[in-house]
Amino acid sequence: MIEKFLYDAFFAAIAAIGFSAISNPPKTAYIYCALIAAAGHSARFLLMTPEVGALNIIPATAVASLIVGCLAVILSPVAKIPAETFLFPSLLPMIPGIYAYKTFGGLAMCLFHDSETDFLHYFYLFSNNGFVCLSIIIGMVVGGTLPVFLLKRIAYRATR
Repeated sequence: MIEKFLYDAFFAAIAAIGFSAISNPPKTAYIYCALIAAAGHSARFLLMTPEVGALNIIPATAVASLIVGCLAVILSPVAKIPAETFLFPSLLPMIPGIYAYKTFGGLAMCLFHDSETDFLHYFYLFSNNGFVCLSIIIGMVVGGTLPVFLLKRIAYRATR
């Protein structure tokens, strides 16, 4: 389990560095993005592990996003870079890509089947995966931005 945990943290850090490179932040921001993403994604991994948390992906992602948001706000004055510079690239590795893929796959299959039973089956897949995807994204948004608003004094001190 420790090996899976470290792999999860490592690949989340690599993804966050790649996502942060798109917005051209200061070079010192890369290490913070990597550390915050590794901590958040690993927290979600642990919360979803049956031996530790056994949570569903939706609440696990919301809690992990809250951790990412808190770390971004706390580390922003240290790096003297706005919290959003760390927050958004660190959240991107948690985007539910497989659920989005299955959502649009279910929609496409709805359009290509004529029988009612096949249509209802694929519509169920479309709606179920779409609801899970949307719920995860809402949890990410709320969990990630809540610390920015609650810890306003710390968050805005980073740029002064």
